[in-house]
Amino acid sequence: MLVNATNMLLKARDGHYAVGQFNINNLEWTKSVLLTAQELNSPVILGVSEGAGKYMTGFKTVAAMVKAMDESLGITVPVALHLDHGTYEGAKACVAAGFTSIMFDGSHYDIDENVAKTTELVALAHDHGLSIEAEVGSIGGEEDGVVGMGEIADPAQCAMIAGLGIDFLAAGIGNIHGKYPANWKGLDFEALDKIHGATNNIPLVLHGGTGIPEEMIKKAISLGVSKINVNTECQLSFADATRKYIEAGKDLQGKGFDPRKLLAPGAEAIKATVREKIELFGSANKA
Repeated sequence: MLVNATNMLLKARDGHYAVGQFNINNLEWTKSVLLTAQELNSPVILGVSEGAGKYMTGFKTVAAMVKAMDESLGITVPVALHLDHGTYEGAKACVAAGFTSIMFDGSHYDIDENVAKTTELVALAHDHGLSIEAEVGSIGGEEDGVVGMGEIADPAQCAMIAGLGIDFLAAGIGNIHGKYPANWKGLDFEALDKIHGATNNIPLVLHGGTGIPEEMIKKAISLGVSKINVNTECQLSFADATRKYIEAGKDLQGKGFDPRKLLAPGAEAIKATVREKIELFGSANKA
């Protein structure tokens, strides 16, 4: 059931759990996430970066695939199709393409330009019934060409952006895209607490959910995080399962080279990762 993400995240905020955003890269990724969310009766957000959207031949293709798959699989849990780290132009394109939610990442602009562009996109998204996420500070590391230095968000700027009518807010608190280095200092919970206090209890978003220890995830949820993004961990589990299949020579047995068989172990690995995260985030049986 395709919906925007507003109500699912308000319910998560009030219920003290988080909804997972799992980035999708192809049909297998999408199918694995949808089936697992349905199995666990959990709301879910399908994240699409601009790079992944281009890889899948465009946002219209992605929206059409997700809509058709949602219907053909008989998915009844709430599903939001969400642009991840969108540019100003990309956000507009996703509104036109039929997404149900967008993120505008204006964190690399000065605050005045971030405010101006976010204000315009809030009006556009809400006119079309979409939810919208904005960002202050930045997420460290690189994801699909989006590079951040990992600046801790200023609570005053967070309050300014939250006051524009956005539905949920991503704020840098020391989180990183990709694998976390051994010398990572951890999430800045003092900053998160100040941001939560400054933004009138708006649902907050934790990007870079791969590799954050469980106790940190749970504490972040207790401090207002209602959406947690996972991408790298699904990629790693898919790669590991596929490697084991190839190294075992299963692609050389019978018709093991058939892509439906070749990709099956990776798809199952994604399901296992999504299941683990949904249970950790507490969104199972919350649809």
